[in-house]
Amino acid sequence: MVLNNRFTLLALLAVMLLVVEAHAAPLKEVNWVGCGVSKAAFMQDLAAAYEQKSGVHINIDGGGATRGIREVASGKAHLGGSCRLPLVIRNSDGTYSVDLAENSVKMIPLGWDALVVIVHPGNPITQISEQQLRDVYTGKITNWRELGSTNDAPINLYAREGKISGVERTMRQLIFDNNDQEFTSHATFLPSSGKIEQAIEKDPNGLGVSGISSSRQRNLKMLSLNGAEPNSENLKSGKYKYYRLLFLVAGKQYAATPELRDFVKYATSMEGQMVIEKSGTLPYMRGLRLLNNGLSKSYIQALETIEQAGMYLPGGERPF
Repeated sequence: MVLNNRFTLLALLAVMLLVVEAHAAPLKEVNWVGCGVSKAAFMQDLAAAYEQKSGVHINIDGGGATRGIREVASGKAHLGGSCRLPLVIRNSDGTYSVDLAENSVKMIPLGWDALVVIVHPGNPITQISEQQLRDVYTGKITNWRELGSTNDAPINLYAREGKISGVERTMRQLIFDNNDQEFTSHATFLPSSGKIEQAIEKDPNGLGVSGISSSRQRNLKMLSLNGAEPNSENLKSGKYKYYRLLFLVAGKQYAATPELRDFVKYATSMEGQMVIEKSGTLPYMRGLRLLNNGLSKSYIQALETIEQAGMYLPGGERPF
C-alpha cells in the first residue's frame, strides 16, 4: 500500500512538472554572464550558432567567473560561465564543502583552457620555468636579466585583483598548490584578465598570466613553461600541464525551463562541441584524458568535492 502511494505521488509530481512547463511563458532571451575567457574563446560563437538553429537569443555579458557562478546561484542570470571551480572550504573536522554562496548551481564542463605566461610581443624571452614564475609572483625575481634576458629592466608584473577570480584562483591551485598564496605587493592589480592582456600588449616590460583562449586573440607572446610550448597539440597530449576546465553554469532546476535545458543539451552535444572546437578551444570530450594527467592536489580536491555535492555534470545529465 505504501509502495503504491509512493508511485501515485511520483506520478502526480511528474504531471505537475509537465503542467508548469506547458504554461510557463517562454523566455524571449537567455542571459549569460561571467568568465571573460569563455566569452572571448567560444561563447559568442556558440550563442550565435544556437540562435541560428533555434531562434533563441543568448544575451552575453562578462564580469568574471565569480559573477558567473553567484548571479546564477542568486537567480539574477539564467546561465553563467566560469573558468574556475566553485570555492571549496576545509571544515574543522577535516572534511570539505562548497562555499554557501556557490553551492546551489550545476557546473557543466564545456572545454579546456591553458593558463599561459604572457609578455609583450617584442620581448626576447621565449620560456620560463615554473619555479621562476613562482619567484616572479612572490617578488624574489624582479629584473628581466634574472630570467636570462639582456634587457636590464624591472619586470612589470600584472595580476588580477583578489584571490577568487578564474585566473588567479586556478593559478594558485596549479602553480602554487595553495589557494591562499600571496603575490608581491609590487604587482599592478587589475579588475579583469582582459585588462591584464591589454596592459601587457602596451608594456614592453610587462608579464602576467591569462588564459590561452583569450590571449591568442591579442598581440601577445606566450612563453613556453617548463619547456613545453602552450599550443593545442601539447594541451591535448598533456605535455603542457597548466590547464583548467571551462564551465557552463546553470541553476539546480535549469531543466524545468525548456530554453535553458535545450541550450545545455546543444552546448554538450557533438554539434555544440564542434562549434567550440572551431572557435579554437579544446572541447571537453576531446580532453578527457587530462583529468588524470597531473592536476594539482588542491584542484583535484575541489573537483571531487563538487562532484560529491552533485554539482559536477558532464554532459548536463541528472539536472535535478
